[in-house]
Amino acid sequence: MRGIDVFSRPLEYLTPLGEQVGEIIREWVEKEVIPYRRGFDEDYLEHRLIHPPFKKLLGEYGIQRILFPEDLGGWGLGHSEYLCVAAFRMFEEIARADSGMAVAFGVVFWPLVLICCEPHVNRRLCEEFAPMFMTNEPVFSCLAMTEPQGGSDIENVEVLKGSTIRTVAVRDGDEWVINGHKLWPTNTGGVADLMGVVCTTNPGSRNPEDIAIIFVPADAPGVTQGPAYEKAGMAADKNGDIWFENVRVPLWYRACGPGDDAKYYGEIVSMGNMGSIAFAVGVMLNIYEKLQEYVNRKTYRGMPLKENDAVAGVLADFATTIEAVRIIGYQCARMCDRQDLYGPRWSPEVVARARAHRYFAADRALEAIGKVMNLMECFGPDRDWDVEKHWRDIKMVQLWLGGKQLSQMEVARWFFECETL
Repeated sequence: MRGIDVFSRPLEYLTPLGEQVGEIIREWVEKEVIPYRRGFDEDYLEHRLIHPPFKKLLGEYGIQRILFPEDLGGWGLGHSEYLCVAAFRMFEEIARADSGMAVAFGVVFWPLVLICCEPHVNRRLCEEFAPMFMTNEPVFSCLAMTEPQGGSDIENVEVLKGSTIRTVAVRDGDEWVINGHKLWPTNTGGVADLMGVVCTTNPGSRNPEDIAIIFVPADAPGVTQGPAYEKAGMAADKNGDIWFENVRVPLWYRACGPGDDAKYYGEIVSMGNMGSIAFAVGVMLNIYEKLQEYVNRKTYRGMPLKENDAVAGVLADFATTIEAVRIIGYQCARMCDRQDLYGPRWSPEVVARARAHRYFAADRALEAIGKVMNLMECFGPDRDWDVEKHWRDIKMVQLWLGGKQLSQMEVARWFFECETL
């Protein structure tokens, strides 16, 4: 049977380091994750099954160090011109086993992008937080954005300009005092060690200079993480509440500074959408493997199921979806890397393109997986085949970062120059 490596990738974008890390992760996936993933759904609170593979990948393999500068013990990927392509390869490999793990893995680096990546490296914060990650124990970051009263309003920066943010950072001498409530951040539910918190320094303001992203160690006095929510899937991605009650951190824990925090927040959105495409690709690659097994094992009129004309059409559509979405994903990643050609990752243009690519990818993946489940009949929702797990998980990829609706608004806003969306 043909394996997953038959599907196209733009080979001219690949690098030896990215490919080597990709192979390491694939071996890790085969040994440490796939044999145990059917138990993940019931492990959403304790992570007894989920924690050990993370310990090996992040801590023992040292992957959690990759963004930090080499002189601080990191791998220096923060200044690589192939950062996003390498990330895409890692994300799709992990998502092939479990997209919840891929999300939790990706979010370890999400807030660190703001301080480790060119052209906005914050050397002082790199030096402050690098020692946390230079350990054999897994360290988890989170980016605390969504709030209970406004949902994804915070992610709609272009229109709302931070005016709905209710988590407030007030300057008191040489410290920020933070109060507020965040909901759903990945790597919460007691997991987070370091938080990037989206705040306002002036409630109700529409001035981008009042949007602040401030780093908060999870053990700071006044920080409380609630338990993880039980979701339809993605148990390896813990999501809960965080409360901040008079939490004090130094002023210099602000990521980039007035105006720049809001500007570079767009980079977070672009890269989050790029990663989401990789999760969709990884899920479909594993379903392809399962589907190969199914249509070769099952028979119809004495022949393998795949030899039926109607079935062949479904198989062809699924393979074509993987081909198209994977190429789109790698192109999105390279677009985010080649800022000299496509513009800054934080520009409204790149944000709109990344959102378009992501919601197209998620829609096509869900549609294709639904057809596979129909083809597999009662075996489709059978947990022994893992397809239903991927189906539940990929639905969540469609919903975050403001969901499809905000993606559509931003795409229309940029391409059609809409003024009120």
